[in-house]
Amino acid sequence: MKILILKPSSLGDVVQAMPVLRLLKLHWPDSEIYWWINSRLAPLLEGDPDLTDVVRFNRRGWAAPAHWGELWRSLCWSRNQSFDLVIDLQSLARSGAFAWLADGKLLVGLDDSREGARGFYDLVVPRRSFYTHAVDWYLGVLTALSVPIHWNFAWLPERPAVAAEIRRKWQTDSARWIALQPGARWANKRWPAENYAGLVHRLARACPDFKFAILGGETDRDLGAVIARADPQRCLDLTDQISLPEMVEWIRMSELMISNDTGPMHVAAALGRPVVAIFGPTEPRRTGPYRRLRDAVQASLPCVPCMKPRCSYFKPLECLHVISPDAILARAREALGMAAA
Repeated sequence: MKILILKPSSLGDVVQAMPVLRLLKLHWPDSEIYWWINSRLAPLLEGDPDLTDVVRFNRRGWAAPAHWGELWRSLCWSRNQSFDLVIDLQSLARSGAFAWLADGKLLVGLDDSREGARGFYDLVVPRRSFYTHAVDWYLGVLTALSVPIHWNFAWLPERPAVAAEIRRKWQTDSARWIALQPGARWANKRWPAENYAGLVHRLARACPDFKFAILGGETDRDLGAVIARADPQRCLDLTDQISLPEMVEWIRMSELMISNDTGPMHVAAALGRPVVAIFGPTEPRRTGPYRRLRDAVQASLPCVPCMKPRCSYFKPLECLHVISPDAILARAREALGMAAA
């Protein structure tokens, strides 16, 4: 059995789709499974014990003539593999077209009407309701294929060598850690960095044994700097400093993660780590920490959730501003098993 999974982005979506990979491999242990993924996210899956290989996809260069040769070679390779099963979990026009042109024996995809990709599929998996969680929607593909669904697997297997290098490089065993994730793709999903800084002040008093690892990419560097200034001795600003595998292991070794609605939050949920997830315009029942709705913090406003990348409320970003550092401190104490102040 040869299988191709298409889920090129984003980080959170790839993490939420990984149970599909685990269960396919458990059901067909001799199968060869490949994953089509954005080159930027490939390190997350490289070396995965259930994958035969990753197929890199240059998303930014998809439409550029300079990359058409690379795309053509990738497509020819896919057709030559004679895949028994192709699964499109992205369900957009480009992924649907690539999946169809890969010419597998059976093509399964999600019923997402945004770009009409369902027209490419042999078997279409609908979302049961607006509130169906993304993980459950992806797992619906397995139900359609009569693959049993259970949770007897490691969602994100540990990488001991990466963890050891983190301990060596940052001497992490010298403290207990709380991970902070101040960034997010949408600006209106970012709880203000000043609020994170205020939270650090409060946590430093309430949790004197802890230090704070600030996670994020290149675009989060300014946010990380604002937070780190709140307590330079106890904040380790890792924005734009670590790889994706290192980020996963940092979250694994942290005793709590406080995050906006973004990819690393899903990593924390997949690892079973305590998490406080701050939500603004999005719907936690669809994309919150999986099966842990109580870990999401969201304001009650008439516009919430608007599901829009830009705020149009008469008080801009009120859904985030109304969530105070004290409110998140209380949830953090609870997650850490500390008595209320």
